[in-house]
Amino acid sequence: MLRFRNLGSGSSGNATVVEARGNVRSHRVMIDCGLGIRQLDQRLQQAGLSAADIDAIFITHEHSDHIGCARAFALRHRIPVWMSHGTHAGAREQDFGDLLHLARDGTPIDFGELRILPFTVPHDAREPLQLRCTDGARSLGILTDLGHATEHVLTQLAHCQALLLECNHDADMLAHGVYPPFLKKRVGGDHGHLSNAAAGDIARALRHPGLGTVIAAHLSHQNNRPELAQAALSEALGCSPSDIGVADRVLGTDWQSV
Repeated sequence: MLRFRNLGSGSSGNATVVEARGNVRSHRVMIDCGLGIRQLDQRLQQAGLSAADIDAIFITHEHSDHIGCARAFALRHRIPVWMSHGTHAGAREQDFGDLLHLARDGTPIDFGELRILPFTVPHDAREPLQLRCTDGARSLGILTDLGHATEHVLTQLAHCQALLLECNHDADMLAHGVYPPFLKKRVGGDHGHLSNAAAGDIARALRHPGLGTVIAAHLSHQNNRPELAQAALSEALGCSPSDIGVADRVLGTDWQSV
């Protein structure tokens, strides 16, 4: 059985726990660790977990809202950490000691019943990776930081049963918002973040009868609203807006079965 729970999603910090339940035990990987340690401990507790339940941490890229307290948390609890060589370089080669493992595009990583498959995405980081997570029967696609979807991205996420999909901004809200011009250009660029419309295009490309759970993630607090993201994804998928979940920047989500 595969399930996941987002612990918080947005520029204030990102973390998601993915769990595969086996006959003997469950295996869990935390995707990103962009919260403060106290926040992270509290949100794990709210999820019915503790640091002792996390088998590994995977950092998608070096931006502070994703790498956050990873080093301190990993060293305190002796949790292995995976990231790309470029992400480690971009994070000023933080010293994780023997806990650090390097990930790369196309090379799967196994954690008992749980396998994660990293793939490269276009984003303004050194070597960003997003993920397909599977227990062998069902798959979750995590796609939360990129400016546009390449064919490589779409291929890696084909036939997933669940998606945690970035809907960062509404294009009109960004264009008429308070961000300075350089930041608007960065966010809306090909290596920035997905608009609701772009996320809808991705959802439409990945739509298939087995896609049952779609969560809008990484919404901008200033340049988006949950109902706009839900409308874009529901139109693309031919479902009701209420069928689309939204990862709250503070509360995250409840546990979601894949």
